[in-house]
Amino acid sequence: MLDFLKDLWAFAKERKKFWLVPLIGTLIILGAAVVITQVTAISPFIYTLF
Repeated sequence: MLDFLKDLWAFAKERKKFWLVPLIGTLIILGAAVVITQVTAISPFIYTLF
């Protein structure tokens, strides 16, 4: 995972596409939230936030 983030930063830095970093970061956070809600007992509380 750390290698992916390093490659992403290098890509954004080289091609001056810094707007991609927050977009991909948000997608990763939302994806992690979906995975967490599927496997824990916290899911009813997280679904009320969305």
